[in-house]
Amino acid sequence: MSGVVDVLIERLHGRMPRHAIVLGSGLGALVETVADPVRIPYCDLPGFPESGVSGHAGEVVAGHIGATPVIMLSGRVHYYEHGHADAMRVPLEALKGIGVTHLILTNSAGSLRDDMPPGSVMRIADHINFSGANPLIGEESDRRFVGMTSAYDADLASRLTAAAEAAGTRLHEGVYMWFSGPSFETPAEIRMARTLGADAVGMSTVPEVILARFLGMKVAAASVITNFGAGMTGGELSHQETKDMAPIGGKRLAAILTRLIGDFA
Repeated sequence: MSGVVDVLIERLHGRMPRHAIVLGSGLGALVETVADPVRIPYCDLPGFPESGVSGHAGEVVAGHIGATPVIMLSGRVHYYEHGHADAMRVPLEALKGIGVTHLILTNSAGSLRDDMPPGSVMRIADHINFSGANPLIGEESDRRFVGMTSAYDADLASRLTAAAEAAGTRLHEGVYMWFSGPSFETPAEIRMARTLGADAVGMSTVPEVILARFLGMKVAAASVITNFGAGMTGGELSHQETKDMAPIGGKRLAAILTRLIGDFA
């Protein structure tokens, strides 16, 4: 681990970000909000996995939003790509190693609520790990027993809400249910998810939340809604729809995150 941390420190040229953002499918344009960026391809960082999913760039981007140093992971690796729930462990450990204390996770998700259409943004207030997989399986220390009662930091949640209000953007909040993917959910699974209390469904983020809490980082997360769940409209779902719709909500989320990060200065 020290190797990748040393490479990051060298390539960051003195930048010391305390805030990091992981960008989900179709949200790569968020890096354009970063001033004076330094870009580091994942392939230059030992142990960083490369995503095989279109819409994920696979690079670290560091710079400033306002006066606040920030580092972004443009692209993530998903459980469904290789069957490894801990696929993002090295990148998150590297962020922790350079001093990151606050992690903002973003994703594209399907809405289970009629009042939260495609293009909306939802703050994740809690999650349901429906996949049953866990990135800490195999961890030998007792640190693996991570409490998840306060998985999503209350102060960061409050700041996100305030940033949305300042940006004039409606920010929904709700429960995110993680399905393993890569196939989309069935209408019956969507009905089940709604019954269990989920407001949105997706194929990422939950493993990173668990890892970040394991590493002692404070976490917030937001979903860009790209579609309604299966069976809610009668149409079929596709990854192309996710990529087409993500930039619409992504602009709204970018405005929120720009204010959020800027306010930490």
